Amino acid sequence: MARTSAFLAGRVLQALPVLLIVAVGVFVLLEMSEGDAVDAYLAGIGAGDAGFAASLREQYGLQDSVATRFLTYLTSLAQFDLGYSIAFSKGVAAVIAERLPNTLLMMVSAILLSASMGILLGGIAALRKGGVVDTCVTIGALVLNATPGFWLGLLAIVLFAVKLRWFPIGGLSTLGADYGVVQSTLDTARHLVLPVTTLAMTYLALYVRLMRGAMIEVAKSGWVRAARSRGVPKRSVTVNHMARPALLPVVTMIGLQSGTLLGGSVVIETVFSIPGLGALAYEAVNQRDLQLLAGILLAGTLLVVVMNILIDLAYSGLDPRVRLTERNQR
Repeated sequence: MARTSAFLAGRVLQALPVLLIVAVGVFVLLEMSEGDAVDAYLAGIGAGDAGFAASLREQYGLQDSVATRFLTYLTSLAQFDLGYSIAFSKGVAAVIAERLPNTLLMMVSAILLSASMGILLGGIAALRKGGVVDTCVTIGALVLNATPGFWLGLLAIVLFAVKLRWFPIGGLSTLGADYGVVQSTLDTARHLVLPVTTLAMTYLALYVRLMRGAMIEVAKSGWVRAARSRGVPKRSVTVNHMARPALLPVVTMIGLQSGTLLGGSVVIETVFSIPGLGALAYEAVNQRDLQLLAGILLAGTLLVVVMNILIDLAYSGLDPRVRLTERNQR
């Protein structure tokens, strides 16, 4: 337990410079762009004179120098204050807290679905290398890899929501419905089927190819031949000696893709009208809301950091050599 706590504390300390670099990068990029949140707000309401715009900029500190705004921003972050969103007229943390659970629910479900299907299909294809099943799985993975996510989403809407009417077109709940806890949960799950499946299919091909290649490579290893020569049952060889070490590159890719999932969710959330963090980032860019966009990117960076910590913990569970290396380093 103490070792795990020390490991987590070390990872948190390593994450602080990353969060600082992201915060500085976002600030610099948005300062280089034309216009600000007040310009976007006045354009949205279609009214407002120069005096009104000046008063708004003074109220939100936008008339201060770049150095002053930057120092104020860093000071607020050090106090765990993400600032105030002009576009939504409330604190950034409150806005993110409203949207983050929706994105987490969709992302985690998509990761679990794509990774589990990729591991299963890739393993089956590897065990039947060169056969009909392997060919079909490989071709299917290539087709999915070449298909844009937004096109899959639109196709799913047209086929399963419009034509067959099996699932809702978009959103997270049925408008105007007065459901209990169980019915509300089932209704949300029904609304998430199409967006989660679409997002999962976007990344499924990579997991299939990784698992298939890793299984084929592991099958040539000395410990697999040794296990077979000792008469270890075929199922045990497949699961313990082949599949388990083959999971390492898949687990690594899950950690690497945790950052791209947030970007992919922008498209999926827009197509399916999901009020999540990705759609919120799109709104923040359109509204030129610096505080909100910076808060979203920091939240996304934090999610990636947490995901990579979980990946490191999973590594030690899958590969005993990792645990041995950690002991030797201590």
